Amino acid sequence: MTDHFDLCVIGGGPAGEKGAAQAAYFGKKVCLVERAPKLGGAAVNTGTVPSKTLRETALYFSGLRQRGLYGVEYKVKRDITIGDFMHRERAVVESSWQLIEQNLERHEVTRLRGDARFTSPDELLVTRFKEEDRRITAGVFLVATGSRPSRPDEIPFDGRIVVDSDDVLSLSAIPKRLVVIGGGVIGCEYASIFAALGVRVTIVNNRERLLSHLDADLSDALRQEMTRRLDMQVLVDTSVKAITVKEEIASLTLSSGRELSADCVLYCAGREGQTADLGLAAAGVATNARGFIDVDAQYRTANRKVFAAGDVIGFPALASTAMEQARVAMCHAFDLKYKTQVSNVLPYGVWTVPEVATVGLGVEEARRQGISVETGRASFQDNPRGQIIGDTEGFVKLIFRTDNEQLVGAAVMGEGACELIHIPAAVIHHGGSLDYFIQCVFNYPTLSDAFKYAAYDGLQRLRRRVSKAMEPRSRSSTPASVRTRPETD
Repeated sequence: MTDHFDLCVIGGGPAGEKGAAQAAYFGKKVCLVERAPKLGGAAVNTGTVPSKTLRETALYFSGLRQRGLYGVEYKVKRDITIGDFMHRERAVVESSWQLIEQNLERHEVTRLRGDARFTSPDELLVTRFKEEDRRITAGVFLVATGSRPSRPDEIPFDGRIVVDSDDVLSLSAIPKRLVVIGGGVIGCEYASIFAALGVRVTIVNNRERLLSHLDADLSDALRQEMTRRLDMQVLVDTSVKAITVKEEIASLTLSSGRELSADCVLYCAGREGQTADLGLAAAGVATNARGFIDVDAQYRTANRKVFAAGDVIGFPALASTAMEQARVAMCHAFDLKYKTQVSNVLPYGVWTVPEVATVGLGVEEARRQGISVETGRASFQDNPRGQIIGDTEGFVKLIFRTDNEQLVGAAVMGEGACELIHIPAAVIHHGGSLDYFIQCVFNYPTLSDAFKYAAYDGLQRLRRRVSKAMEPRSRSSTPASVRTRPETD
């Protein structure tokens, strides 16, 4: 049996779903092939949605948000079971499945269950156990099969004691001691979740700091808060040399010679593209050593009919960007006058405890690019809303050019950071400066108001920098454009 479509999408995650819906919206005949029982990909089934839901569950069970607010000492509830822990996660995931199904039905996208493999540059073979094979031809193909956790041969994965980020959702019980290998986003998020539940967590990271894409001050602040608030141990600049499992206990030997023991080891050090079984060679599509597909600026592969988007092409590997990449890819594939590129202003959110979010350039990256920048900071300690909710360790940081005060980056740590970051993201996208925050009126009391005081702080820092550079000239020669924070504020 052979069927022809304008577009055939392989993979039902964020990129696959949105790419299919985008083309179908403009009247294209679309089919989507997914081998898993449920749509949603890693974002819904094993990654983004489950981990963020589990974080909220952990904060609820631990009472971490309420500690110290009303003179009541909260502790993790007794006799918590893995079923209690996972109940909300399952409910949210099931709701997400329904939303995806409804979206595809609304756009009249044909859905096929099975394994897809290219047999030629313009044909797919879709196979499923006990069902007749189907051959699919299409004018355009979109590969959106995502990524999977790396599983090095030297790590003795067993799905019970030594697990990856997919396995962790299937643990039969909450461990008492957990070692997380890897200080990236996934490792830090899961470490926070389990530590919030009272699990003794140790992170082992082979780099000098956690979340190495962050500026040093932000990474250090996060590490201090994770260790202080969650009683977590963080070991950096060290690696795991060996792991052995005996009598349900994992023993780890580190490069420093130190020995660790744990009930569970979570390996979170890298991902690779889900491309091994797609027959991409038959389609003339190239991948790199980690299985990620090479694409151009329009998300087109070496085969002009085959596009790829989402985690399967590697960095930045975010659900948010995956959706936009697929939409843009389909606009180029069918010459749709709608979107031509993905925004270069990408917000990054890390749902640790506390949350961390960034957008634009960090100080270190800006200086590497030869841009002279200054920063402005405001602490939630000095913010009425921060005092009300008890988040006095959080802060916002604005990064701006010294020549024209244009905002080039921002960072937030603390409650709601992954929501708050969209305010400076919008300012950066439209080429705005600190003046936006100075002139804007924010609701009171809100955490958002901290951006205004970060802007004032930045202007004061800039004034001091200019004054110092102009010494020994008189203060009266300081340019009027370098403003100060009004006394009334």
